[in-house]
Amino acid sequence: MKIVIINYGAGNIQSIMFAIERLGFKAVLSDDPNEISSADKVIFPGVGEASSAMFKLRESGLYSLIPNLKQPVLGICLGMQLMCNSTEEGNTKGLEIFDVDVVKFSNKVKVPQMGWNQIYDLKSDLFKGISENEFMYLVHSFYAPNCTESIAKTNYDLEYASALQKDNFYGTQFHPEKSGDVGEKIFGNFLRM
Repeated sequence: MKIVIINYGAGNIQSIMFAIERLGFKAVLSDDPNEISSADKVIFPGVGEASSAMFKLRESGLYSLIPNLKQPVLGICLGMQLMCNSTEEGNTKGLEIFDVDVVKFSNKVKVPQMGWNQIYDLKSDLFKGISENEFMYLVHSFYAPNCTESIAKTNYDLEYASALQKDNFYGTQFHPEKSGDVGEKIFGNFLRM
């Protein structure tokens, strides 16, 4: 199986690669459109700031490639947010895969939300064998509100979508690669799809 992690300079790449290796697979890091298009599975990571990340995607031509991929694609953290219509972070237009706009948490809570929080209302094969209310690791100041594409929810001052799915596209606000055995199981479910 060919697993490609999209390389656009906004990634938590090493920990994702290690998580995939622990599952007995190998992943390659690439910004080559042909290599990404021919992958069996694509992982779209993201750590950093939305507007500069989108600038890099436009510059590299990956902006138009990603929404047209046909194989399973998993966006993580900022990767998931960039797959939405837009984000308030830098007032940035997204890849418009998920029909939701990412917004900032209110001043009533400490941002970023950093640490462990529960996921629930799980609705996808991505969560096969995962119990409701498992704890996942999150670090973010912006969130996707609940929408028709929500496949998991989390509560932090309010309830929001901590995972999204549309067709072959999946997104997690949490970091499966930093969420221990449960996160590894989610990676495993994605790779076996």
